[in-house]
Amino acid sequence: MMFWLFLNMLVFPSTYASTQLGLEDLTTFQKLSNLSLSLANPPIVEWLTERDHDFQHLRQEHPKTFIFRFKNIDTQPILLQTVRTSCGCTAATWTEAPIQPGEMGEVVVEYDAYQRGEFKKKIRVFFDRQRKPELLWIHGEVD
Repeated sequence: MMFWLFLNMLVFPSTYASTQLGLEDLTTFQKLSNLSLSLANPPIVEWLTERDHDFQHLRQEHPKTFIFRFKNIDTQPILLQTVRTSCGCTAATWTEAPIQPGEMGEVVVEYDAYQRGEFKKKIRVFFDRQRKPELLWIHGEVD
């Protein structure tokens, strides 16, 4: 019986908390749950550049490039597996060799600037030792 209770607490923590705790305690419980999840998956990279780059005004049909740089802050080598952009107007290249602890890598993003108007594009960066991708953004306006 205790095993099933413990298992339910792990699988459905908010349900357990709402039935066992008062409303004021629920917020604290959720904050602690989020904290424990972030501690279980500590960051493996530190971004040395901004994660949201503003190209400001671009001339149409004049592509622009920005280099996002990061540092491996983990104790083991990491591998940047892939980078996915939100559309074909954005291309990316990245460091393909394993990045040793303390070393730096980069994601080079180019926006083609073919279409006039404002833009905001998401870039998802996937590392081998991290479940969720790192999110990068570029935005600006093509004149």
